[in-house]
Amino acid sequence: MSLKSSFKEWFDRYKYAELAATSAALASSQFSRIFDGLTTAYLITFAEYVAFYGVILYMTYRRLAKANGLLNKTTSLKEILLLVPNLVLEFGYPAVLDLFFIRPFCMYWMPIVTGNYFMGIILGKITADSIFYGLAIVNYELIKRKR
Repeated sequence: MSLKSSFKEWFDRYKYAELAATSAALASSQFSRIFDGLTTAYLITFAEYVAFYGVILYMTYRRLAKANGLLNKTTSLKEILLLVPNLVLEFGYPAVLDLFFIRPFCMYWMPIVTGNYFMGIILGKITADSIFYGLAIVNYELIKRKR
């Protein structure tokens, strides 16, 4: 598989979840009017996580339900629950590092470093996403190879 086709596969896998996460980050950045920088950084992080993983779970469920529909088979609760361990394998340690350290750090410091709150949030998100996706894509590719 070429790098170009791999990139397309990764883009297609994560694009809607990332769009939801970015929207949540920008919307929740408005909490800076109420809370201090560190609290806002964690609120942004949690909002991104709810949006990102909500979309990932929904898309994964839809893919499973569609595959089962082609087989004239209903999707069981057990099959749905089995989606979670696969997602944990893909996102596990990258998500923990991102949730507790990388993303809050970037969301707190980038607005300070840039001197512009909005641009700092965007730059912080891009920086955190680059690290997160680098790790998650390595896991995704390892999982694919094991299948």
